Amino acid sequence: MKLCVIIGEDDFLVAETAKKAIGADASALEVIDSLNSTNAETELRDIAAADASFSTPPFLEPVKATWWKNVAFLPCGGKGGPSEEVKNALERFAKKLAENPLPENQKFILSGPRLLQTSIFAKTLKGVAEMVVFPSGKPWEKARDAAARLPEMAAELGLSFSPGVAALFVSRVGTDTRSLFRELEKMRDYIGGKGGAVTADDVAAVTSQGVGVEPEVWDLTDAVGARDLGKALAQLGRFEGDSGYAVFMTTVLEKFFRQLAEVKDAAERGRAGDATAGMAPFAARKTLAFLGNWTLRELRVARFRFLALRERAVSSSGSADALVATELVRACRRAGGGAA
Repeated sequence: MKLCVIIGEDDFLVAETAKKAIGADASALEVIDSLNSTNAETELRDIAAADASFSTPPFLEPVKATWWKNVAFLPCGGKGGPSEEVKNALERFAKKLAENPLPENQKFILSGPRLLQTSIFAKTLKGVAEMVVFPSGKPWEKARDAAARLPEMAAELGLSFSPGVAALFVSRVGTDTRSLFRELEKMRDYIGGKGGAVTADDVAAVTSQGVGVEPEVWDLTDAVGARDLGKALAQLGRFEGDSGYAVFMTTVLEKFFRQLAEVKDAAERGRAGDATAGMAPFAARKTLAFLGNWTLRELRVARFRFLALRERAVSSSGSADALVATELVRACRRAGGGAA
């Protein structure tokens, strides 16, 4: 589409989308950057510049494109929106965009972090402009959306993911698209000519934990499931010192042992498929592989002991921290004193 509005707070994702909208056929590109426009005077200046570029058709260029980017003063509702003067100027410009279709050899792209979809500006452009909106919701919503985009990003580098591994990749790297792309490039170099889909093992071997991403708790539960005491204690140490450490870790481990016990019990009755039906395929395979390391009684006892320790942690503010590792050692030791 010749007229495109791209809204999102992920700079890299917005930029890549804008580049695709501009296309390789644009022989002349005019960029208007509103990154530093933070008052009515500079904002009105940028609106005028965008209007002038839109109103100037291509002359000798086969295709002209205008990219008005970093427009942070679009209507967004509540506090922080544009002044009344700027808001009116934006609405007039939106009306001009809507009423004056671009020629075949001209494109206009506008991008910014936020836009209230019920604003007059947005409503005026709906239907005449391609509206690309990347939602900025809660962390789990961002992770969900990033995992949904990841296969397309991976395909551009000749990669694909095994079922469930895209979500694992995002949870380790984070939702920042630039970081995801860089880690995908590392994955491409790692896999090389071996081909095949990216697996959970590949993610563990290659990807770096993103800035601000908490240590993955399943690194701990995977070690516990494998009954690898040394690795489990090393992973446990990554969380020590955190606020609420004992409550958090006992909650995680109680839940893990409870779920593993439920699957173990179902497997012994020939109904493992029912117990793992709601899991991602890679998680189900991993869980079933853990079952051979534990008896059902061991799992139930470990779950009971961590449940009791959690109750103690909740009521005793910190005195239970040192006991988490003790109970983990007790759980992972096999009958007869050995440990994996």
